[in-house]
Amino acid sequence: MFCYQCEQTAGGTGCTKRGVCGKDEDIQSLQDTLTFGLKGIAAYAYHARELGQRDEHVDAFMHEALFATLTNVDFDLNRYLELVLKAGEMNLRVMEMLNNAHTSTFGNPTPATVPTGTKAGPGIVVTGHDLLDLRELLKQTEGKGINVYTHGEMLPAHGYPELRRFKHLVGNFGTAWQNQRKEFDEFTGPILVTTNCIMIPKDSYKDRIFTCGIAGCAGVTHIKGKEFSAVIEKALSSPPLPENPQGTLSTGFHYTAVLGLAGKIIEAVKAGKIRHFFFIGGCDGAKPGRNYFTEFAEKVPDDCVILTAACGKYRINARDYGDIDGIPRLIDTGQCNDCYSAVKIALALAEAFGCGVNDLPLSLIVSWYEQKAVAILLTLLHLGIRNIRLGPSLPAFLSPNVLNLLVEKFAIKPITTAEKDLEDILNSPAK
Repeated sequence: MFCYQCEQTAGGTGCTKRGVCGKDEDIQSLQDTLTFGLKGIAAYAYHARELGQRDEHVDAFMHEALFATLTNVDFDLNRYLELVLKAGEMNLRVMEMLNNAHTSTFGNPTPATVPTGTKAGPGIVVTGHDLLDLRELLKQTEGKGINVYTHGEMLPAHGYPELRRFKHLVGNFGTAWQNQRKEFDEFTGPILVTTNCIMIPKDSYKDRIFTCGIAGCAGVTHIKGKEFSAVIEKALSSPPLPENPQGTLSTGFHYTAVLGLAGKIIEAVKAGKIRHFFFIGGCDGAKPGRNYFTEFAEKVPDDCVILTAACGKYRINARDYGDIDGIPRLIDTGQCNDCYSAVKIALALAEAFGCGVNDLPLSLIVSWYEQKAVAILLTLLHLGIRNIRLGPSLPAFLSPNVLNLLVEKFAIKPITTAEKDLEDILNSPAK
């Protein structure tokens, strides 16, 4: 960055100020947090707009917030923190808007058991977040003898009735985005990338990977206008996939489906059959330390229920957790934007028990990696949710003073070890 007051690199040896145009590191920290949050909000708003939904309040906030990141605008720490928390409020609005756009277009998700692996014959794997792109591909491949598979954050598509009606949407292939270079190398058909989370492809499958919408990569064919004939032709000319079933995954636990079990859940809690709820999810990555989330889920006692969302689910959804009186112990609410469902579930349980969310036997173990995770974290803080455990490490853009402020105000905690954190949570008198 450049300091326009002393005309030197901000913070460099020649800079006479504490930061850009005199801003100290705490203001810069909050500006970075706000900018990352805005990118996440923009991603959700983009998908909603593609489905005909927009919110003037969100659009106006985007302008206000970006303006506030300019130099010499606002150096007031408390005012800037309010703006950052307002980003959380706007992200809640935009997640609700996207939820409504999805459900009005594709129906309310219902629980689904999804086969994994491959079926014999030509296939296309679809990754990313854009359900509209998936539906258009399903329409164009109908009756052509091509099987379509989801990957990564597209797994929750199987919960939507409008998408599930396509019988050639046959299952899910692979896991989270950071494993795609290995997994796409093994898939013999074409790959369609609908949003972000594309990694630079290997030469071995570069001619089989296609992008559309916001996604793109140099040397890769980009599809314009949702016209997928090139992808279809590649599928029909590629070697067929083998019959290779590998198990099942569950998804589709939208808040409307879970709240249908509210009576049973409340009864089970009052009877002592459900001791605690854990939300374990968020954005995933390859950084060492992320096995913490797997270990945590494995150590969660059998009388506890786990909620999850986003690609972090792949750290914990490979095993069968069973159920408690017919209530699944692992509840996958969907994509990262479907953290809105987790919020709705928590608020409904708090209302049913006549308490605040922070008084529920509920703990949030959140993994973060990119901008949408930051936006969701800001939403949780806007809602006043405390005692969030964040990992695998704290964001580098949080200055010590800003971090202390968040710890003081919201009791945010960095993760330690799965065993210690679980013991602290279950033995805490507040829980």
